[in-house]
Amino acid sequence: MCCDCRPINNITVRYRHPIPRLDDMLDELSGATIFSKIDLRSGYHQIRMREGDEWKTAFKTKSGLYEWLVMPFGLTNAPSTFMRSMNHVLRMFIGKFVVVYFDDILIYSKTLDEHVEHIRCVLAVLREEKLYANKEKCTFCIEKVVFLGFVVSGQGVEVDEEKVKAIREWMPPQNVSQVRSFLGLAGFYRQFVKDFSTIAAPMNELTKKYVPFKWANAQEKAFQELKEKLTSAPLLALPNFGKTFEIECDASGVGIGGVLMQEGRPIAYFSEKLSGPTLNYSVYDK
Repeated sequence: MCCDCRPINNITVRYRHPIPRLDDMLDELSGATIFSKIDLRSGYHQIRMREGDEWKTAFKTKSGLYEWLVMPFGLTNAPSTFMRSMNHVLRMFIGKFVVVYFDDILIYSKTLDEHVEHIRCVLAVLREEKLYANKEKCTFCIEKVVFLGFVVSGQGVEVDEEKVKAIREWMPPQNVSQVRSFLGLAGFYRQFVKDFSTIAAPMNELTKKYVPFKWANAQEKAFQELKEKLTSAPLLALPNFGKTFEIECDASGVGIGGVLMQEGRPIAYFSEKLSGPTLNYSVYDK
């Protein structure tokens, strides 16, 4: 059911709970070889409204006035409330063998025996807190798992094949909105592409204010190059904080880039397009 929550959101005191960074969560998986993923069923609806506050969520229908007994979608503080609840429930496991992103719970371990015990611990807490999983969306004791758009295994992190398929089949943009959509999806995986910002620069130019849309050879070349690099993206290693890191960096006429490595394997690529006076800096200063 979809309700317009704007009236109550306009008079709600905002509450912000930290949402975990995707990079930080992936870093925690270093060394793990076996994974399980638990997805909660209708996660928001498993959070009860505080008794006496139900009237604040009242909405009209043709058959009468109704109130929510559970937390509905659309409330401005709903994401923070849910994330805070999940962090509290699983607080003793987070950072040890669990990462949580809203209703997605990922359990990771180095051995199967460890993993079975970790699963038991998590399920016991969920049972105690009366949080119910969606059995059809749960996977247990697997060596490779799709988590938040990435494929994670003991070897490292790679792009999700479903997203790669969408990129491979993407037609050349016909307007600025389509350019932004493509760059949004491609940008999600920018850590897999060396010099991403420099390559995408011609397409980014079209998204600027007062710049007319004109799909020229430069944009087509950038579009095809990004597609090619994303569909053949490398397997990135997960960082081992007990070992030495290496950084290689470079600069060109329009941007700077670098790669973080460990034992010769890339962990992530970084890049930035330069503008203004920084374009005139020497390569060393860039």
